[in-house]
Amino acid sequence: MNHITSDPLDRSRFPVDEWAFVEDEYIQGDEGLTETVFAVGNGYLGMRGNPDEGRGGHSFGTFVNGFHETWPIRHAEEAFGFARVGQTIVNVPDAKVIRLYVDDEPFVLFEADILRHTRRLDFRDGVLVREIDWRTPSGKRVLVTSRRLVSFEDRHLVVIEYEVTMLDSSASLLISSQILNRQDLGDQYHAGMRAAAEAFDPRKAESFEDRVLQPVLKRDGGTRAVLGYRTTNSGMTIAVGADHRIETDAEWDQSSQIDDDIAKHVYRVKAQAGQKVRLVKTISYHTSRGVPPRELADRCDRTLDRAGETPTSEIFAHQRSWLDDFWQRSDVQVAGQPEIQQAVRWNLFQLAQATARTDGQGVAAKGVTGSGYGGHYFWDTEIYVLPFLTYTSPNVARNALRFRLGMLDAARDRAVELNQRGALFPWRTINGLESSAYYAAGTAQYHIDADISHALSQYVQATGDEDFLQRGAVDILVETARLWADLGFWRSNGDQRFHIDGVTGPDEYTTVVDDNLYTNVMARANLRAAVRAVTRLKDDSPVAFDRMVARLGLEEHEITGWQLAAEAMHIPYDDHRGIHPQDAQFLDKELWDLEATPANKRPLLLHYHPLVIYRFQVLKQADVVLALYLQGDEFTPEQKLRNFEYYDALTTGDSTLSGVVQSIIAAEVGHHQLSQQYFLSSLYVDLADLHKNTSDGVHVASTGGIWSALVNGYGGMRDWLGSITFDPRLPADWDELSFRVAVKGSRLRVDLAQHEIVFTIETGDTVTVSVRSEEVQVKPDAPVRVALDGQGPRITTRVPTTSDLRGLMRADGSVITASIPTISVDRYDEDEAAS
Repeated sequence: MNHITSDPLDRSRFPVDEWAFVEDEYIQGDEGLTETVFAVGNGYLGMRGNPDEGRGGHSFGTFVNGFHETWPIRHAEEAFGFARVGQTIVNVPDAKVIRLYVDDEPFVLFEADILRHTRRLDFRDGVLVREIDWRTPSGKRVLVTSRRLVSFEDRHLVVIEYEVTMLDSSASLLISSQILNRQDLGDQYHAGMRAAAEAFDPRKAESFEDRVLQPVLKRDGGTRAVLGYRTTNSGMTIAVGADHRIETDAEWDQSSQIDDDIAKHVYRVKAQAGQKVRLVKTISYHTSRGVPPRELADRCDRTLDRAGETPTSEIFAHQRSWLDDFWQRSDVQVAGQPEIQQAVRWNLFQLAQATARTDGQGVAAKGVTGSGYGGHYFWDTEIYVLPFLTYTSPNVARNALRFRLGMLDAARDRAVELNQRGALFPWRTINGLESSAYYAAGTAQYHIDADISHALSQYVQATGDEDFLQRGAVDILVETARLWADLGFWRSNGDQRFHIDGVTGPDEYTTVVDDNLYTNVMARANLRAAVRAVTRLKDDSPVAFDRMVARLGLEEHEITGWQLAAEAMHIPYDDHRGIHPQDAQFLDKELWDLEATPANKRPLLLHYHPLVIYRFQVLKQADVVLALYLQGDEFTPEQKLRNFEYYDALTTGDSTLSGVVQSIIAAEVGHHQLSQQYFLSSLYVDLADLHKNTSDGVHVASTGGIWSALVNGYGGMRDWLGSITFDPRLPADWDELSFRVAVKGSRLRVDLAQHEIVFTIETGDTVTVSVRSEEVQVKPDAPVRVALDGQGPRITTRVPTTSDLRGLMRADGSVITASIPTISVDRYDEDEAAS
């Protein structure tokens, strides 16, 4: 990632507003970006920020979390255990389309003569608002405004208000409200901004050649239309309904039309100058893994009936009330930094839109803002999103963990398929089955078991929700511990050590290695967590313990074995360099010279064969550094500094999962300027399209990481087995940072300034924390101020680059070299020159 050091946005177009993201000028050509950043959703349902009129977009999309189609994965060369069935999120029927014609002239945004344009995604109201002053080809001025809401309170409900006002002349208006099956019909106008042939990019979703949504039901009655479908292969079902109400003093009439893939409700209006024509469109989506579409259609009717009985103003008020509560729990305030504050709140708002109403589903890598990564769930959820949920919205965190618990049987089956005991969770999935066709950078990432166990343990420690463990969640810890105990093996070389071979860590530029540092450290934590949970259950809840033993067939010798394996876990360390090797062979490789790599060959995964990349010391994302963050009590400050400086030079930042982690550890070890560069690069990664793929959807893990960078990085908060500690690292140019964390039913407000940190109980009982090893008790109605002697070390020297590492000697006396695969680069350059 190219570091940025300041706000990268064009503020003449995107003015600063701490409670909204605003666009004051429409510019053709970046529709993919703006459709994502102006998307609205609630975790269950999401609508991209396409124009209401349904034309002139990059990728028209409406997505329901978990609603997917399956397809056979065809491997060029088969092998036992390869993933067999792919899963891809479906672009469900688009009900946000409202086409406008004035005197039979269509309003098409990218063709229109726009006198004024503004669009506002309001973080407090939870509404996308658009206002356009349009001059028609005949010279008439038309004011078009709309408000789009995807409800947090009723996850199946969408409300759109569409208002047209003739400003200086009368005109004949036609307003055509539609439900359109874009998944199978595509773009009927072929007027989208997407390139005809896009370059290869494995981060994008697969496309379908055959029909996906099989029409089952169409119902048209009065002002309401409902369409129902069943997916061809996965057998999932969906119904979408839309109802309409027009409010105007002008003369009007209406008609409707319905077919398998389109439903229209059309208003013809004789509008006089100054007369407002307001259309209220209420929409409902219901989906299922097998409930007949007719029943789902009935559910749509009930949702629309309730909405019709409720004043629209009340629906919008409920949205504001829900968000008032969200911000009370979740807001992070950065005093005196309005640009940063706006971007922080955009990121936090995206977390709400990705998680709030998942209600039994997972959190997809793109949430419900786009089709990137096929709508799959990864380890991103547990490591980057669950901390935010655990400490601000524990019930949502519990639901996300229950979703993983529901996958446990499939994970057991997958472990058997790979000849292992216990359970192996899928690397990427929607329905619980492994969907990664490239095992080296997919299935081999066994660390996902430890990531899920880490999130579960962190949730229980922070909330005290032992009941969740007793009701079955302990099974995750037991089955993942079984896998590690079976996957690893004992080797004696003077002393007995426990090793784990043939795995891939978080860094996807280094695959199928022995003793990956991150994997071993996290597996050790997983084994210890299982021992603690089972022992605590035995001591505190013998009935629940007996049920668990009977359910899992757990034997006492297994628990002993987990403890022994954990304490003997091999943690690679190189005495010569004073760092932890990323894996057993990592330091034997030569360096990839990142400084000499042309910018047009980044990210590496799009320009070099994996085997080329795998031969070098080069990282896609933080690996050892991530272990320093998640298991920081296992490393000394000196080790953290040396590890960070070595691996930072090798990290490309080609993954958005990396910058936030590097920011956190850079702050901790004292590289404060570099920490801010990583933070800003992550903060604006979507808003400024820094990775050039925001069009595929929001990088939800990065948005979660922003919260962690603020709270854990600059706030210095850590949770070591339920012990909350603070060692702040506030940037030198920030006056104050404020945030809240939920701890065992209490909400603790933290106000951090340069010379003090203040703790206040907003709700709940006394909370005990520590600040730089000094215990602090915070009681209700009694804020506690703790003086700070600075904000930790401040290292002003630059961090080493690959050029600085070149020429260093290994323990065996060999010299480390740095290079890039020049033949490949030269050939590409010649091809480009020839073209």
